[in-house]
Amino acid sequence: MTRDSMIDHTGFAPQRDVRRRGRRAAMIAEAIASLALVLSIAVAVTAVSIGIARADALAAAADDPTARVAAAILLALVLVGIGGLTALLSQAKTKSGR
Repeated sequence: MTRDSMIDHTGFAPQRDVRRRGRRAAMIAEAIASLALVLSIAVAVTAVSIGIARADALAAAADDPTARVAAAILLALVLVGIGGLTALLSQAKTKSGR
């Protein structure tokens, strides 16, 4: 290795051809990860749908009046939680001066 070639390769930035290959490899890896995520979500949705269809829990819950009350309470708690989270986040933005 000559002194001139050592000077050309100083610093932390990779060479141009290495950067291009790195970007291409990153794009391929991201595409594969995205496709795997979509496939996993599709499998999970299918499994849950089959489980709900086999359990027939929604039909049994429709006949029971206490199940309706429980569902209403659950929905109310979710809405209260969302409202509380919104209030906390808006209060944090106000304190930070945004």
